[in-house]
Amino acid sequence: MDPQMLGMLLFIISEIMVFGAFFTAYFFIRVVDGNPWPAEGTELPKAIAGVNTAILLSSSVTLHWALEAIKRGNRPAFKAGMATTFLLGACFLFIQINEYVHVGFAPYDSAQASVFYGLTGLHGAHVALGLLLLLIVTVRAFRGHFSPQAHRGVEVPGIYWHFVDVMWVIVFSTVYLL
Repeated sequence: MDPQMLGMLLFIISEIMVFGAFFTAYFFIRVVDGNPWPAEGTELPKAIAGVNTAILLSSSVTLHWALEAIKRGNRPAFKAGMATTFLLGACFLFIQINEYVHVGFAPYDSAQASVFYGLTGLHGAHVALGLLLLLIVTVRAFRGHFSPQAHRGVEVPGIYWHFVDVMWVIVFSTVYLL
């Protein structure tokens, strides 16, 4: 395994542990303490979060499409896939921030609210980092970088982006649906 791939996988393992700590707090509040979820008098925008989930999962599809395109030497499809992936990710983050503005409770209102903002905010920070990586790859794509033989700079950030997507499915399922 090459060093870049190993480094990304080790980083992702450490990030799984960070998310694990936040999920521990979530399950402690919800299961051990038996507190209602969400807190009484609050409601989570499940439909908006569901649409946002579809947007984020779509970004994984477009990223995969972009990677396959550069592997085949199809530069226009690669550029389109990277730009679309970045825009979908930015849309997800914008909707998440908009949700915070309109959700109707603040992190200091209850333990449940703190955990909600903690988990979704942690994920949002990972999306922001992922968007930075995607932006770098997209700019490089438009500058003619990468080829069918040299595309590791797309694969490694792509693994991180797919990790971010998988983590969102877990956050969405546990926080919004269960």
